[in-house]
Amino acid sequence: MPQSSYDQMISGDWYNALTPELDDLRMAARKAVFAHNACPPEQRGGMVPELAALFLSVGKDCLIETPFHTAYGCNTILGDGVFFNAGVTILDSGRVTIGARSMLGPQVQIYCADHHRDIAKRRAGIERALPVTLGADVWVGGGAILLPGVTIGAGAIVGAGAVVTKDVAAGARVVGSPAREI
Repeated sequence: MPQSSYDQMISGDWYNALTPELDDLRMAARKAVFAHNACPPEQRGGMVPELAALFLSVGKDCLIETPFHTAYGCNTILGDGVFFNAGVTILDSGRVTIGARSMLGPQVQIYCADHHRDIAKRRAGIERALPVTLGADVWVGGGAILLPGVTIGAGAIVGAGAVVTKDVAAGARVVGSPAREI
């Protein structure tokens, strides 16, 4: 029996991102994100119920400032006490795991999609999704970009504006583009 588009996507295989099944999942995410971003702050708490229900798992006491954007949401796991500042974007075609007490600064971007190198396949929507993982107590500075397949170890610090292209060791500090340890 052939795998669904979602199963292909989450397994890391090459898949077609332009299918009705994935369109429906992205629409559900847009609706939940809209509800969160449009909710008056005094009614929102950490996040609106629609957004919390979208995520694969949400720990206690998480706070997501507005605006926020996610592609799917259903592939994202948030540990306890996670904080997202304004403008965080998570394109979670792959699994995104954010460890407990991790903090993402304003305009942080997490990308899982790796588009095909062959132009005809890229035009046809062929891509693969690689997971992004942040350990506990990670701090990602404003405007940083985490690329597909990276793991940020527990307690690491990613400097503002860094472009993380490879794994970061636990407790390390990285800056620059591409990010390098200091």
